[in-house]
Amino acid sequence: MDTKLLRLIGAATTAYGLLLTARPQLLARSAGLVDEAGRTAPDTAVSLRPLVWRDAASGLAMLTARDERTLRTATALRVAADFGDAALLGATLPRGIKRSAAVAVSVGWGSLTLAALLRTPRER
Repeated sequence: MDTKLLRLIGAATTAYGLLLTARPQLLARSAGLVDEAGRTAPDTAVSLRPLVWRDAASGLAMLTARDERTLRTATALRVAADFGDAALLGATLPRGIKRSAAVAVSVGWGSLTLAALLRTPRER
C-alpha cells in the first residue's frame, strides 16, 4: 500500500468534493446535464450534491485515517464509489462524448486509487 499516494488522492478527492458541493453546476456541465443555455436545473444540482459530498467524505477518511486498516477500508470505499459511478453513469447518461468522459474519469480515479492500494513501495 502506497500510503503517501493514498493520502494525496484523499486530499484531492476531498478538495474536489467540497468544490463541487458548492458548485454542482461544474459537474453538471461536464456530464452534459445542463440545458441548451448551459444552465443547471435546481433539481439536478440538488441531486448531484450528495454524490460529491460522498467524495469529500471518503477523501477525508483516506486523508485522516489513523492506521493502515482504516486507510484500507476508506480506500476500498473510494474505489467502490468510483467504479460504481462509472457503471451507473455509463448506463444512465445520454450517449456521447460527455458520457464517455464521465466514465473514463471515474474509471481513471478508481484505477489510480486501486493501484496505490495494491502497490508495495520500494525500500530506500
